[in-house]
Amino acid sequence: MLKTAVIHPTIMEALGRSGHFAQVVIADGNLPVAAMTGPNSTTVHLNFRPGILDALTVLEGILAVCPIQGAIVMEKPVAVNAEIHDVYKTLLGDVTWDVMERWAFYDKIRQPMTTLIIQTGEQRRFANIILIVGVVKMAEESNF
Repeated sequence: MLKTAVIHPTIMEALGRSGHFAQVVIADGNLPVAAMTGPNSTTVHLNFRPGILDALTVLEGILAVCPIQGAIVMEKPVAVNAEIHDVYKTLLGDVTWDVMERWAFYDKIRQPMTTLIIQTGEQRRFANIILIVGVVKMAEESNF
């Protein structure tokens, strides 16, 4: 039996093969994930119904399983509110944060470094996020 917060077998397999600098994408329910698939990515569809499963629940699960050192979100139009970005920043804590133009963001997802795309039922706009996997620090490194 697994004792982790995440027990989805495909997600665990993809995270297990995701090393330092691998990219994990949490996609909202509107991202055309079939067009985003890269050569090394696995797609998991968790978008059974709008609103279920949301992006924040998935992010919390990922954070319980592996270290994240950075995040990238899509640039939003000035008139659009993307409050979810502030929630992401709070949950992620001290990580590098970048905002990328829409088409560059899509190209980034298609890169060979993307190992996992999780499509959620998230309905908030601009909820797509690319997470950059970090390293697990050894006990002696945590003092630095």
